[in-house]
Amino acid sequence: MFLLISVLKRCGVCMGLVGLGMLVFTTPLHAQQRLIPLEKLQSGLAFTGPEILDLQADDFANPALPAMDKGGKLWKQVAGKSDKSCQSCHGETSTSMKGVATRYPAIDKASGQLFNLEDRIRQCRQKNQKASEWPLESDELLAMTLFVTSASNGMPIQVRIDGKAQSHFEAGQKIFMTRQGQMNLACTQCHDQRYGIKLFTDKLSQGQPNAYPAYRIEWQRLASLERRLRFCYTGVKAEIPAWGHKDMRDISLYLMWRAQGLNIEVPSVRK
Repeated sequence: MFLLISVLKRCGVCMGLVGLGMLVFTTPLHAQQRLIPLEKLQSGLAFTGPEILDLQADDFANPALPAMDKGGKLWKQVAGKSDKSCQSCHGETSTSMKGVATRYPAIDKASGQLFNLEDRIRQCRQKNQKASEWPLESDELLAMTLFVTSASNGMPIQVRIDGKAQSHFEAGQKIFMTRQGQMNLACTQCHDQRYGIKLFTDKLSQGQPNAYPAYRIEWQRLASLERRLRFCYTGVKAEIPAWGHKDMRDISLYLMWRAQGLNIEVPSVRK
């Protein structure tokens, strides 16, 4: 759905989408059933053009790098009544945060709720640093999330979907498979059944989440996976959940499980 929505925004409904809309997922779905075999998983970079590949690989021109630098400064910055920085407790991210991003979303032991990485950072800032809250999608939160995620760059995703996480996984899977909105489309119709098909200048990707937070050229800024999902809701003309809604956490968990076999890939650039 991710790339499809960009096309919808620019050109409206076309006959090619009518064909997509008529696809129906008729096979009964079982828990933990993979519709894309592990050996066929592909990052979003496999569906983009050479200009994006070159931009992401450029150690000077990659537009996500300023946010990475900002995250590094925030990591060392003393904040809140605790008069401590993240580094005061955790040390260098290269060791203390290595592999952390591969495990989120995850169940928070204290509350029993499903947290994504942004939730964990926000909680730590408020509870441990006793500092002011960073709003969702704020520049500070995105920069810190990107910086922490970078410590897991090149490592395989390995979220857990057992125990208390199981119900969240199943709910996220259901959202992914269910037709929504006035367009009557489900995520699976584009990203499982028709990835690689070209719609005008864009190819439908598999909708993998391993590169977020990502710098999107369309938005001229860094964006979270949640913002990308919300944009998809807009594209299919469906009711958009509130920021931080449980549905967003659930589908993020399903997407990260679906991407197991891919590595974390930041700082990333997407069209």
